[in-house]
This record gives sequence, C-alpha cells and structure tokens, in this order.
Amino acid sequence: MTAHIKDFIEQEFYHFHSHPELSYQEFETTKRLKEDLEKNGIKILPLDLKTGVVAEIGQGDTTVAIRSDIDALPVQENTDLPYKSTVPGVMHACGHDSHAATILGAALLLKEHEAELKGKVRVIFQPAEEAPGGAGTVIKAGGLKGVKAIFGIHSSSLFDVGTLGISAGPNHAAVEKFKIVFTGKGTHAAQPQQGNDAIIIGTNFVNAAQSIVSRNIDASHAVVVSITHFEAGTTWNVIPETVLLEGTIRTYTKEDRQIAKSRLEEIAKGIATTFNAKLDFEWLVELPATINDGPLSDFAKEVALKEGFKVEPNPKSLGGEDFSLYQEVIPGSFIMIGTGASYPNHNPNFKVDPKAIYPATQYVAKLATAYLEKN
Repeated sequence: MTAHIKDFIEQEFYHFHSHPELSYQEFETTKRLKEDLEKNGIKILPLDLKTGVVAEIGQGDTTVAIRSDIDALPVQENTDLPYKSTVPGVMHACGHDSHAATILGAALLLKEHEAELKGKVRVIFQPAEEAPGGAGTVIKAGGLKGVKAIFGIHSSSLFDVGTLGISAGPNHAAVEKFKIVFTGKGTHAAQPQQGNDAIIIGTNFVNAAQSIVSRNIDASHAVVVSITHFEAGTTWNVIPETVLLEGTIRTYTKEDRQIAKSRLEEIAKGIATTFNAKLDFEWLVELPATINDGPLSDFAKEVALKEGFKVEPNPKSLGGEDFSLYQEVIPGSFIMIGTGASYPNHNPNFKVDPKAIYPATQYVAKLATAYLEKN
C-alpha cells in the first residue's frame, strides 16, 4: 500500500501544479482533495469554508494538527516541466502544490495506521495563504477547536532533498501592508503657486519614512520599511492633486513592529500637516511574526534525526507566513522541507523536486504519530 501512496501523491502533485488556483478561488483543488480523502475513508469536518478542507483521523482526547496551504500565485510559469501550469498567468511558484501532496500523503499513511494512533490528527488544507490570511478563515470556522499543537511545512530551495530546516524562535517576519493617499490641489504645471503639489508631498513622505529604521530601531535588529508603489499624475503639464503610495513593514519583534507602525503613521500625519494636505491612511494587512515554539521545534528536530533526515538551522526570512495566526492560538512549529536547488519562491522558473515529497510525507506522518505517543 505504501508504494501505492507514493505513486499516488506524486501524480496528485503533478495535477495540482498543472491546475493552479488563486487565493479563495481553490474550488477545484478543494473538490479533488475532498474526493481523495473520502475515497480513503477519511472523515471531513463540516466546517463553514468556501475553499479549503479540514479532516480528522483517529480517536482520543489529544489532537495534533498538520497543515498545508493550497493556493497559487498570479505568476506566468516559465519552466519546461511536462506538467507545467495550464492556467495562463497563474502558477504554483511557492510550492503549495507539493505541500498539499505531502500532507495528503501523510493523511493516507495515518489512516492506514489509524487503530494505532494515541489520539487524533487534524489535517488542514488551508486556502489563501498568499492573500495572506486564509489561516484566519480556518480558525474562525473552528478548525483549531480542541487542537493542542500544530505543525506546518514549506518547501525550501535552500536545502537539498533529505534536509529539513528546523529552528525555534522567529522564522518569518510580521507583515504590514499600508496604503496612503495624500490630497493636495491640482493646477497647471506652469503655475505651481496656485496649487498644492501632491508629488512634492509624496516624495517628502518617502524620504522621511526611510528614517524609521535608521533612527528609531536598534541597528542589530532586522526591520524593513519599503515604499513599493508611488502613483501620481496623468500627463506632463498638470500638477496632480493626489498621490497614492503603498508599501510594507517587516519586523520580528512586537516592540519593533509597534515602533515602526507608529512612526509611519506619525510621519504621514506630520507631512500632511506640514503641506496642508488631506491624508487617507489604511493598514490593509497586519500579520504577526511566525515564532516557532521551542519544545515543539526541538521535538520535531529529534524525530527528523531519528528518521534519517539532515537537520539545519532554518534561515530567518523577512517574508511573511500566515501560519503565525495559528501560533497566536496554540503552540506551533513551521518546518522547511528541502526540495532541491531552484530559482527562488515566487519566481516564474521555480521548481520543486518531486523526490522530496514522499520522504516529507513519511516524516510528517511520523511526527504526528510520535507527538500523540508522547502527549
């Protein structure tokens, strides 16, 4: 049966990769996962989720969760894979297809040994990690009810197949996305004195915002403030009335997060006052940092070494990961799965080596089983 599972989940990986779906649009992926689970006798929990699936295996008082994300990115694939994306402009450029196949395989292995489990395993196929925030929909629907701890996985092109990245403490950064609109007064380019130049207002804000990290944060801390979208004007001879700015803040600690957010708002308000402009300020995304639980991560490392994996410290990333929302509720450890050298995540040429999937499946199944035995 084990050989059958290996072949089956690799084929499912190829299918998921060929048929990617964007955040909150993973309807066919959800349908296929439900079919795969149901035909193997795995109970699906009746949660109110438009996309995504939560299932459960085993009996008992203790429940541990294993989590995969399932959404793709708005990226045009540029690989030569025989199973490349068939959807124009959409690609699994972050490995979520391999995550889904891995966790599906773990569910099938756990089902084979269900009678031996010392508790229950909650299997979460989460929508919209890239939105981000799909984890919040799972939590709101009751997906963590009764769960004691959670393990998540993610592909990593930094590690070879057979290597896992496991570290306690900060793993991925907190993510803030902001949107700012300054409104001045439009006028003819030849008569700037009759208007209030939104471009001047916006550029002063951009320059001032760059002082947040250099003059407010401990220099040994990793913090980023990036202005990534600056939009103003429509033609060459008109001074525009408004300027739109968007960007992001990335931090690891709650203290740095609060300082950076407060200073950004204060600077925006100060610039608006200085230039007599109207300010509209919005936080569009506010995601906490992924902080791996110490004992849980040590346990994950212990199991990995026993299973013959090489374990490396996981490099910190200022990228975001909404697994952090689960960790706000229960202890969790986010584990990086070596999937072989590749272009980086979110690149049109990103690839996952399929050879990484089944060993990861075996590891996740063993990790959940061992956790229940210990607890």
